[in-house]
Amino acid sequence: MIRWMIVVFLALVLISWFAPALQKLGFGRLPGDLRFKLFGRAMFLPFTSTILLSLLAAGIAKFL
Repeated sequence: MIRWMIVVFLALVLISWFAPALQKLGFGRLPGDLRFKLFGRAMFLPFTSTILLSLLAAGIAKFL
């Protein structure tokens, strides 16, 4: 279970780091990705994109 938590954490870090490039590919605009303003700050919670990228990473790890 700790392994999956590390994978999800790394996926969140990578998504936030590569967010501008991933938005050009359509990530961040999927149903389930939340954008809202709270107290004047823009918040972004990429739930669906994180799940898709985690599944992709798990698929790649399975073949390696």
